[in-house]
This record gives sequence, structure tokens and C-alpha cells, in this order.
Amino acid sequence: MTPETRSSSSVCTYLGHLRSWTVLLLLAGLCCVVELVLMSADLGFIGSTRWRGLAYQNGAFWAGLLDDWRPNYVAQPWLMFLSYSFLHGGLSHLAGNMLILVFLGPAVQARVGQWKLLAIYVLSAIGGAAGFALLGNNPQPVVGASGALFGLAGALVFWEFADHRREGRGLWPVASIVLVLIAMNVIFWVLLEGVLAWQTHLAGFVSGWLAAWMLKRSG
Repeated sequence: MTPETRSSSSVCTYLGHLRSWTVLLLLAGLCCVVELVLMSADLGFIGSTRWRGLAYQNGAFWAGLLDDWRPNYVAQPWLMFLSYSFLHGGLSHLAGNMLILVFLGPAVQARVGQWKLLAIYVLSAIGGAAGFALLGNNPQPVVGASGALFGLAGALVFWEFADHRREGRGLWPVASIVLVLIAMNVIFWVLLEGVLAWQTHLAGFVSGWLAAWMLKRSG
């Protein structure tokens, strides 16, 4: 094999690996690009310092828009069920969520592939927003990918639960994971003085669990 052939083969292999991570790269990339643009605007490097406020006004999930609030554009009450998941409240919020995506995403993809990963992610984001609207009465908006990420966790917990049942093993390891997730939410709720969309986390987790169950039922 000539050096040119080896080089071409290496490039093809590299591109093949990139294609296998298309969905995760796309999800992480969208979240990062949006927040980096807004951070740059906040610092006055580009655009206007009003950009973050405008992004939240038009892309965050506002439960009031499902009631009697007037939307900024016709599709806003529908698009916000997904658009909110690509907005974040700052660098630390983004970094925390992206670390969780890097941890959970490959595990889900290894189980069902990247396109079903995307389906679980989207359904969990939508379910998380719906849970925020149904379980809360908050005039403040919600932003962030945490609803979708809790959905990935819910899917993984469901598969662990199904594996334990099928193999006749005890369910305590599965229950302990759920307890840890609950404890994390309680701790952060206290630390953040109640500024935590636990409704989104809970509904996202349930949505991910149900999505994984439906995938299992469909084979």
C-alpha cells in the first residue's frame, strides 16, 4: 500500500467515525454555538447586549403562552417545546449540561443507535416542557437541555430495569440510581434557592423511560 493510499484510507476511516457521531455532535454543537454567540453579545464583541433577552423572549419555554399570553410569532407556542433546550443561562449551565450529554449520549447510542438517540432526546425535551407547564405555575421561562438529558437517563434506567428483570436480578441497583437522581435534584433545589425546573427534570425522565419502553415494544 502506497503512502497516498494509506492516507486516503485514514481520512475515510476518520470521516466514517465522525458520521457515526453526527447526532451527538449536532446536538452539542447547536447548544454551544447558541450560547457562545449570546456570550459574545453579552460582552459586546458582536451584535447587541439585547440578544440574550430577545433569544429568551422568542425561544425559551413560557408556560403562559399555553394559556392567554400573546406569542411573539404564530409558531412560538409550538416551537418553544424544543427551542428552549438549545438555550442556556450561561457558561456554567451549558458546561454542566454538555458534560452530562458526553457521559450519557454514547451509552444511549451504543444501545439503540444515533437516530433513536435523537428520537429519545427530542421526545424527552418536549415531555420536559410539558411537565413544566402541567406541574408548575411559574411565570418565569425555562431554558436548557436538562429535560432532554434526564430523558436519556430515564431511557438508560429503563433498560437497566428491563435487563435486571429478564435476568432475575434484584432491582435495588436500579432503585438506587433513581434515588441518587432525586437526591441531586433536592440538593440543587436547596443550593439554588428553589430556582430549579425540577418539573422539567421529572417529566423528561418519565418521557425517556416511556420512549425506551416503546422502542423495546417495537423491537
